[in-house]
Amino acid sequence: MELKDVVSIGGIGGLHKIIGQRPTGLIVESLDKDKKRFPTNLSQKISVLEDIAIYTVEGEERLGKVLLAIHELENGGATVPGKKDDEAAIRSFTEKALPNYDKERVYISDLRKLYQWYHILKSELDWSSLSDDKVEDAGEEKKDAKKAAPKKTATKAAGAKKTVAPKSANVKSKTNTPRKTGGA
Repeated sequence: MELKDVVSIGGIGGLHKIIGQRPTGLIVESLDKDKKRFPTNLSQKISVLEDIAIYTVEGEERLGKVLLAIHELENGGATVPGKKDDEAAIRSFTEKALPNYDKERVYISDLRKLYQWYHILKSELDWSSLSDDKVEDAGEEKKDAKKAAPKKTATKAAGAKKTVAPKSANVKSKTNTPRKTGGA
């Protein structure tokens, strides 16, 4: 499973996997133990995890890169905090995972939700796809820096005329209907 397949729904706790689409919303399955499926509607706030970012001092960092950094720290032997851990432990671990995160704009509730999501996703997510995306992003930045050629624009031929339907001579633009005037 990839981050583009996972959504967070406002007002409903946890994370959900996209199963299908319908005209009035999505069909999702919860990622917890009961795997409950249900439809969403257009009035619900749905956020795809791939589109979420965390504020840093320089700008923003994509959630995929942050989750990958947390996963690498956990594989290195560090213990990922839970949502019930104290604020100091959560902030110190976040300093290790994302050293340049903005401490003023990223609240402790955001970090608790981040680590709650990580614990849900660590068994479900395809970590190799996240690391591949990280490598592709670095490659795209290098290509964009090297290749900044202007795009070709389409030019219209000078002799080309636009065809217009001929106007009919029998069409009246105004109708002359007699007016009724008050009187005898």
